[in-house]
Amino acid sequence: MKNIILVSIVFFTLLSCNTESQKIGFVNNTDLISDYQEKMDIEAKFKGKIETFQKRTDSIGQAFQAEAQAFQLKAQGMAQDKAQLEYQALGQKQQMLQQRIQQEEGAIQEESQEAIDSLIKKVRDYVKVYGKKNGYTYILGSNEAGSVMYGEESKDLTKEILESLNADYNKAE
Repeated sequence: MKNIILVSIVFFTLLSCNTESQKIGFVNNTDLISDYQEKMDIEAKFKGKIETFQKRTDSIGQAFQAEAQAFQLKAQGMAQDKAQLEYQALGQKQQMLQQRIQQEEGAIQEESQEAIDSLIKKVRDYVKVYGKKNGYTYILGSNEAGSVMYGEESKDLTKEILESLNADYNKAE
């Protein structure tokens, strides 16, 4: 009777185990994205746009400041009601400049976010294709949140996939 129970336990244990081997790896999401050459190129592109935007903004600000100072000197010799009207016009001009700057800044941020979102989707799709092509059952993502708390170094595919991604990107250029 004991043998039947023991054989049954062994049989059900073996039956419940999946005899099919599963190939599992993981990538460090942060390293994969941050070291990807296309991301670096996108950052460089937007750094240039931001620098150009800052220079233009600084120049507009300096021009407006000069205009405001000139108005202050001019206003001293003007009638109070006329000075008040010009002061209001100057205030409206300042508001319009600030709105234009905010809109342009928002457009740059939106464009940058769209480019990064597109890049992340591209990397995810690439990892999926890579996994299928190389026979992986799972490729997990590791990040600061701890989705993979530990993984054998031999299962870390970050460097391998990053090299492949960069090679494909450099071919496309």
